[in-house]
Amino acid sequence: MKDVTQLDDYEVGYDIPALPGMDESEIQTPCLVLDLDALERNIRKMGDYAKAHGMRHRVHGKMHKSVDVAKLQIELGGACGVCCQKVSEAEVFARGGIADVMVSNQVRDPAKIDRLARMPKLGARVLVCVDDEANVADLSAAAQTHGTEIEALVEIDCGAGRCGVTKTEDVVRIAKAIDAAPGLKFAGLQAYQGAMQHMDSYEDRKAKIDVAVAMVKDAVEALKAEGLECDIVGGGGTGSYYFESNSGVYNELQCGSYAFMDADYGRILDAEGKRIDQGEWENALFLLTSVMSHAKPAKAICDAGLKAQSVDSGLPFIYGRDDVKYVKCSDEHGVIEDEGGVLKVNEKLRLVPGHCDPTCNVHDWYVGVRNGKVEAVWPVSARGKAY
Repeated sequence: MKDVTQLDDYEVGYDIPALPGMDESEIQTPCLVLDLDALERNIRKMGDYAKAHGMRHRVHGKMHKSVDVAKLQIELGGACGVCCQKVSEAEVFARGGIADVMVSNQVRDPAKIDRLARMPKLGARVLVCVDDEANVADLSAAAQTHGTEIEALVEIDCGAGRCGVTKTEDVVRIAKAIDAAPGLKFAGLQAYQGAMQHMDSYEDRKAKIDVAVAMVKDAVEALKAEGLECDIVGGGGTGSYYFESNSGVYNELQCGSYAFMDADYGRILDAEGKRIDQGEWENALFLLTSVMSHAKPAKAICDAGLKAQSVDSGLPFIYGRDDVKYVKCSDEHGVIEDEGGVLKVNEKLRLVPGHCDPTCNVHDWYVGVRNGKVEAVWPVSARGKAY
């Protein structure tokens, strides 16, 4: 990506919230701020873990939607590539130089299939998930039209209750169809158990993943009996990666939120009953906000409301403070309980969003900060790419 310091026509506060070299106190709000030290530690930690357990890590690009963050995950964490959920999102990563891109979702619309089939011409390995044999013929036809190859994985519904097949015989049938289809290559299995990622209890999460592992193991063995080997057996999220990596079945993780860490993921507990944001992972993503009013004695109003964040997983919490509390929000305002009247107008606060993925998607920029200074400003490259 082009360094914003090379662009003469950016005006802070209008086109961009900050420029490298500024103090954190000068950043325009509300704005997404990345603690670069914490981010880099998280990335290295997951990369070291995956390597030590003989796993590949395909980072989930839908979380940050940033080519720059993905490249950092490849450089510092040894990630093999990215997965994302939509074709338009995948195109952004491929055009940005990411050489291995998986759409970990179904692509059924003819126009989207056509675009997917053209993506290998951008220089990327392109993979997609399939859960219906009828989809195989459409993907094959598009790949032949453009003279490209699409790699396809059969998706198993191992508990999320969304896309994917549940019977091993259906896995084998679809895999054989992929293997026989011109322009397609059978790449393996997609088996992400998304429904259990945010369960607080470690044991409850383990019970759910044990069911998934049994399903996946049965499918892998059935495919081997048909002479079909899985290059990828993928899944695993921030709330479960340690289960998949010790399963003896999975070989590729797809964790995303570990890099930024949000309030909802932070609440889940590790094997020792400790919150995962209190040792396992660090908060690296913050929604920086400013106090804009304190007309009410015990209530401060900040500029980060619903339009600056997603609250589907709960309200944000104020990082590093126990004397004030974010309690309510409307479109443009956040209400902060301030019984002691300690906050001042224009004071800045770091909020930890309840859910990082949709929060990131409503912003144009990440402002990377180190030691109180702005070091980098990165675009949210795939913002709004939902088709």
